[in-house]
Amino acid sequence: MNEKASRAKQFLPFAALKGYYDQIRERERILDVRRELSEEEIAQLSRKLELLKKGMMAKVKFYNIDAYETIEGMVAQIDIVFRTLTIVKTKIPLDDIIQLNSEEIIQPISGISE
Repeated sequence: MNEKASRAKQFLPFAALKGYYDQIRERERILDVRRELSEEEIAQLSRKLELLKKGMMAKVKFYNIDAYETIEGMVAQIDIVFRTLTIVKTKIPLDDIIQLNSEEIIQPISGISE
């Protein structure tokens, strides 16, 4: 190894506590109790999912392991068979979705308000 390369090597970052900061962040995570949707909320969510198409922008709030998360991005896939919605690269089970919003969804006019 030449002198410049060996000298540069001494300034490389050293992570003595590899994974420590990830564990600290995980401990700081606030745990949420999963709530059940009402029949009306389920019906509204179902209507929105029917109108959602691949390529649309969407914002989804879903239950992930022990807390609610929100992701916003382009719909990459809607898989009815496996009951998943993929936003960018995040695959979300449909049963874990609690809220879905998209400005691109044009809902038919009805007597139901949101």
